[in-house]
Amino acid sequence: MKTLGKLDLTTLQPVAQTLPYPPLFITISGAHLYGFPSPDSDVDLRGAYVLPLRAVLGLDAPEETITQQFERDGREMDLVAHDVAKFLRLLLKKNGYVLEQIYSPLVVQGEAAFEELRVLARGAITRHVYHHYAGFARNKLKEFEDESPRQVKTLLYVFRVLLTGVWLLQTGEVEANLLHLNRTFRLPFIPNLIAQKSKERAVLNEADLPVYRQAIARLKAQLETAFAETTLPDAPVNRGALNDFLVRVRLEYDRG
Repeated sequence: MKTLGKLDLTTLQPVAQTLPYPPLFITISGAHLYGFPSPDSDVDLRGAYVLPLRAVLGLDAPEETITQQFERDGREMDLVAHDVAKFLRLLLKKNGYVLEQIYSPLVVQGEAAFEELRVLARGAITRHVYHHYAGFARNKLKEFEDESPRQVKTLLYVFRVLLTGVWLLQTGEVEANLLHLNRTFRLPFIPNLIAQKSKERAVLNEADLPVYRQAIARLKAQLETAFAETTLPDAPVNRGALNDFLVRVRLEYDRG
């Protein structure tokens, strides 16, 4: 049984039925994916759906993004899903968010077409994912430095983003879980920070800031080096295959 804390992932499958269009996949993102949820953390559901042919061929602009908030089993749920065409366009634009959604191991729903997408998406991973992670880290670091008091949660996001970016550029693999990443990077304070974060709005000891800032500076330098040395391609290598996938999925789901 796949579980998320005390929540059985299979019990979330009815969430897919709340979408007005057939889901291509739904996975879990956010703190649960990153490996540091609090007991009261929201469940961030992300995915893609397939608009019918009439919707994409007509005069009116189709509904390319759906956002829903609700509560299930005492937990706040947040669902954001895009039509498959918009999702693929984002994938082709060095978007780390959609890569993490595709390769999230916390799968609520996803069948054969989703597994095919996971294979195809590898051809869309380019060296320019650097810009996503560098920008995200820069914004989170500014947020962290502007906080008073400074939050453990924000610092964990800074480290998670930097480690994911370095790892992706070095290996071509998408790994968003901070605990898994830290098996390689071995930052000694990460387990303790995650333990602290289990308390809502946990704040940092200011005396520890120099250690964290030094580690951040090293990781930022590693990210720059990884960008310079990566063997990832400069542009997606399978745009045509993704286009064929889109057309085929449209036709297959419309017949369904």
